[in-house]
Amino acid sequence: MRLHHLKKSLLVASCALFITASGALHADVSDDALNAYRTGNYRTAYSLLIPLANNGDRDAQFKIGVLYDNGQGVPQDYARAAAWYRKAAEQGDASAQRNLGIKYLKGEGVPQDLAQAVAWYRKAADQGYAPTQHNLGVMYDRGQGVPQDYAQAAAWYRKAADQGYVYAQHNLGNQYLKGHGVPQDFAHAADWYRKAAEQGFTQAWHNLGRLYEDGKGVPQDYTQAAAWYRKAAEHGEVYAQNRIGVLHELGRGVPQDYAQAASWYRKAAEQGHAGAQHNLGALYDFGQGVSQDYAQAATWYRKAAEQGYAYAQRNLGRLYNQGKGVPQDYAQAATWVHKAAEQGDASALNNLGAMYEHGQGVSENAVLAYMLYNLAATQGQESSATNLARVADSLTKAQVEEGKALSLTWSVGKPLPTTTKTFKPVKAKNTIENRSL
Repeated sequence: MRLHHLKKSLLVASCALFITASGALHADVSDDALNAYRTGNYRTAYSLLIPLANNGDRDAQFKIGVLYDNGQGVPQDYARAAAWYRKAAEQGDASAQRNLGIKYLKGEGVPQDLAQAVAWYRKAADQGYAPTQHNLGVMYDRGQGVPQDYAQAAAWYRKAADQGYVYAQHNLGNQYLKGHGVPQDFAHAADWYRKAAEQGFTQAWHNLGRLYEDGKGVPQDYTQAAAWYRKAAEHGEVYAQNRIGVLHELGRGVPQDYAQAASWYRKAAEQGHAGAQHNLGALYDFGQGVSQDYAQAATWYRKAAEQGYAYAQRNLGRLYNQGKGVPQDYAQAATWVHKAAEQGDASALNNLGAMYEHGQGVSENAVLAYMLYNLAATQGQESSATNLARVADSLTKAQVEEGKALSLTWSVGKPLPTTTKTFKPVKAKNTIENRSL
């Protein structure tokens, strides 16, 4: 589960629990306090609750903590919120134990202490309190305050999921999807995502759609994929917006419609989704669903490229190489293609090889060209085998051996070499035909 959804679940919990919690609080005072809270008369709620809280009523103590936590009827004060939560938590109130754990997790009103967060979560979880069973699972999942332990994470998620807690259902689906703490099982992942989806959880709608798109755990069904994506996309789920755009672009499960694809890509792109930014750039690049506009293509490619998206880095390099939407600049082209190549993008490796072969934006170096063509060829890139053979014909045996050695010692993520021992570099040329770019 992405972090913003966890934070959202923690933030809404206190308000909801204020309304639903019950305990030793006198019924008439409880009703009056809850009615005051529901109608926004927080100061009245505080006035009704504080005498009982001072007399040790744990339910009132918890609710006073909520008021201080949210700044309702009193100035927001995390330290006082934590103090009141502690009073109720020490009397065994599970909601207060959870909220005190959250304070330690976030360092609000108390020093941040992940081990203390785990300790308080565990007290509430051991009482069978589903939200905190889920939170304890998250801590094991991430290795926060405890050693990372996917099996423990899955076990705690399951306890909460079996009680219908939607965040835990979704996260248990994630565990089955990844094989974390449980055997990888796409069918079980689909089952848990479906349970969460039926409760209206937008991420589960997206994830269930992805399983239908890929045919994992369910029969491949693009129509079902599109339906689930659309539900999530219409609620602003950024990943679903990108995927429904892809289906419209390809005509899978929906009529092919580049304008619809562009519309959905734009929604996701404006939320910062790198893949959608690249995809929208590609539509502008080729004039599909939008008027062809290389400047717009370059703008969207750049947004994605600056987030490290390899396809966008390579395509932005191509636009610089061709002078489309940006001033022609071979050095900039080489810079962006180099970034994509270091991520192992086969076409970028081939294109960077062409740049080294012809001294385009980089110093000419046939050994580096050989290395890069060789790396691309091992991934099956179409033109790289021909390029490799051509460069090999111009090299000495020693140069070929160095190129092979460089190919064998490099791995994705490592910096690519820029110098060699057996080839004297030639200064970069100012112009050259685009060749394989």
